Order: sequence, then C-alpha cells, then structure tokens
Amino acid sequence: MALGKLFIGLKVRELRVVSQQTQSQFAKRIGISTSYLNQIENNQRPVSAAVLLQLADKFNLDISELSRGETDRLLSALSEALADPIFESFSPSLQELKLISQNAPALAHALVLAHQAYRRKSEQLASLDHDRENAPGLGATPYEEVRDFFHFVDNYVHALDILAETLAAGLYGAGFDRKSALVGRLKGQFGVSVSFAETNDGPLRHYDRDRKVLTLNRLSANPTQVFQLAHQISQLHAAREIEEIVQRANFRTDEAKDICRIGLHNYFAGALVMPYSDFLSAAQKLRHDIELLSARFEASLEQVCHRLSTLQRPGNKGVPIFFARIDRAGNITKRHSATKLQFARFGAACPLWNAHRAFEVPQGIIRQLAETPDGVRYLCLATQTFKGTGGFAATRTGYVLAFGCEVSYADQFVYADDLAIGERSRFEPIGISCRLCERGNCPSRAVPPIRGRLQVDPDIRETIPYRLA
Repeated sequence: MALGKLFIGLKVRELRVVSQQTQSQFAKRIGISTSYLNQIENNQRPVSAAVLLQLADKFNLDISELSRGETDRLLSALSEALADPIFESFSPSLQELKLISQNAPALAHALVLAHQAYRRKSEQLASLDHDRENAPGLGATPYEEVRDFFHFVDNYVHALDILAETLAAGLYGAGFDRKSALVGRLKGQFGVSVSFAETNDGPLRHYDRDRKVLTLNRLSANPTQVFQLAHQISQLHAAREIEEIVQRANFRTDEAKDICRIGLHNYFAGALVMPYSDFLSAAQKLRHDIELLSARFEASLEQVCHRLSTLQRPGNKGVPIFFARIDRAGNITKRHSATKLQFARFGAACPLWNAHRAFEVPQGIIRQLAETPDGVRYLCLATQTFKGTGGFAATRTGYVLAFGCEVSYADQFVYADDLAIGERSRFEPIGISCRLCERGNCPSRAVPPIRGRLQVDPDIRETIPYRLA
C-alpha cells in the first residue's frame, strides 16, 4: 500500500500517552531524537519508513490502518463548509486544511457542525418555515447527526460486529436456511414465538413485548423477513452494548439517540446475517458480485452493498468502496465512502454520475469509468431496486444503489473484466456536485460553483449562459 508522506502526529502522540512515556523515553524506544519526535507529533515532519517499522514492532501500530480515509472524509466536509460564501475572504490552502484535519480533528468537526447550524438557521429564515423555526436546537437535524456519526466512525462498529459474529458462529448449520435458524434462535434463546400476517402496506415487524410474539409481514420479501428477525435478536441480545455506544456519542437530542439505536440494531442485524469473516471471504471469492452474494447470504442487494461498505475491520479490511442510495428526486438517503470520493452534504449529486441513468434501466448493473476533478479515477456501479410489500395496489418505492471503488482495486470486481481501464480516454469526468465543481466546460452544469467568478458575454451564448473566470 502506497502511503506517500504520512503526517500522523496525533496517532503517534496517542501511542506515547497510552504507553505512559515521556517524549524522551518514547524517542529512545524507537531510536530517534527527542527533537525529531517532537516535530513528528506536531506534524512538522512526516514519519519515515524506519520509524513506521519501529512503531509497528514496539507499539503494535497496524500500518494498514494508516490509510487516510478518516482524514479524507473530514477534509471533504471541512472543504465544503469553507466553500460557503460567508468565508469568501478566508481562502485556506489545501495544505492548511490538511494540517487542521490532521492536527486538530476536534476543531474541524466543531467547525463543520457550526456551519451546519448556520445553514439550517439561514434556511429557516429564508423559507419562513415556522415549524422548523420553533424546533429545538440549531444544529443538524437528528437524522443528519446520526448519519454523520456513522460517517465518521468509518461505517464500522467493532464491538457490535464482533458480538454479532460470535453469535452467528454455528448458527447457520447444514440444512438450515437463515430464516429457520433465526426463528429457532429467537424461540430457543429468548422464548420469542414468530407469527406471520398478510397485510398490504402493513408494518414489516411488530413485537408484542408482553406476549413475546414477533409478527412479520408475510408479503414482504424473504431477505426483509430475515433482516427483521435479526433486528429483533439484536434488541434482545445487544441492547446493553448499543446503549453504551449511544451514550458515548454525546448526541444533542433524545431523537438522535433513538434514531442511532435503530441504526445500531440494523448494523448488528446486517452483521448477524452476513458475519464479517464469512462475508469478506465470499466477497473476495465471488469478486464482489452482489447478486451472487445476495443469493448466498439470503440478503437483498441493498443489504449486500451496505455490508460491503462496512468491511473496515482493523487488520482485516475489505476493498474500500463508496456506497449510496438515491431516490428519484436525487436525494442521497444513504451514503458512505471509504474512498477519496466523498458525497456532497448539501445539494444534488453530479448529473454526469451513472447513478442517475440507472433509473432508466429496469434491471442489471450500469457501469461507468469516471474521473473526479482531483484526477482520481473510479469504477462506478449502479442498479435500480424497489421496496414494498403486498400486491398490485401496494406502494413500491424505487431507489438506485450506487457503489464502486478506485480503479486500483477494479480487478477485484467482476464488473470490470471487459472494461478498458488502462485507457484514460474511457473515463468520464464527474464531480461531487455543481456547487463544488470548478470544471468550466461542463454542459451539464446546473448552478455555478460557490467560489467561482462568472464572466457573462452578451454576444456569446454557449450551453450555459456564463463562463467561469
């Protein structure tokens, strides 16, 4: 893994503090001078390969964990916040933003949250939305707060993943499908009976705590029933661990805590249906064919894609992928990226992204080779899926699942076998969103970039009525 110049002062300082050593003692242990260690901890100098090896040997530092995914996510969020016109007179360089993200991540998070509060309050005033105006709190909505929680923990919750994998061990024996195994575990370990009801647009799951009866909607798809069984097991088996995680997260509202509890129970359910080691092994063997993974684990395509985005276990990571779920209005209702590609927090996604074209195709995987303005190239995949229960009159909602990876990992995906990845001309230009993209010659641009100066010539009319200075 090519790490480039690594400025990991915060990580080195944490290792030293945990080991309860002074700078002098720590420097001597890894064979460098105290002044060099001081420069490393303050991110004035990168760590050398020799120092990395000493840190790995003496302090069990996992070098594979030094990928810059967390910093990239925070850097992306910080860059987008500072692109707001209110910061027009303050134009930090990319290097300055990197130093803030690396040296003072708590400060960067605080600035991002403050900008969210500013945007929300501005939108309230602009729209005269009295309901939102009187809502408690000025920060991100509870849903956004929880979404950011998962985003910044890399969409991986180690304690729950291990707990679910331990419970799954031996659960799916020969001759047992997942539904039968989970029904049996609910009855045998928790004394919960499972019944089924046929109701158009009824609830997917209803648990009667007094009678200890779980009722599932028989008209829902089998992967949905399996997942809801696993979710119920999570509520009975992992409640204490989940409550500890929620309390440590320091959410500002009870609504955010409630939403996060549901999200963590869903996380546990996904990890129980698709245990980490088994799922990672199958993903590698099947070369990330989501339809084959869906069949093997009795899971929906969305569940499979979401699980692929959580394969970030220290020391045993999967391919870093991005994953998003988009509705017909272009709203990104789920998002996570372990790659440099970060989704816009505000506004629509790039119209050139193949995710939008997937709504035009009834089935199958839409493929795209894409390049972002920073020169990074990606394999982008998208497919349409539907949610709903019941018969003809039941409500069915369509979504697009978008996922992919940087091209350096494309050979691990079956979808890339016949694509001309080595030909740069095959890569389509895409961005994060129009408001952040500074490409001046894009005919699909919807709005000018926030930081762009416009030139308008009354004698020339091109696809868009202005040019970027």
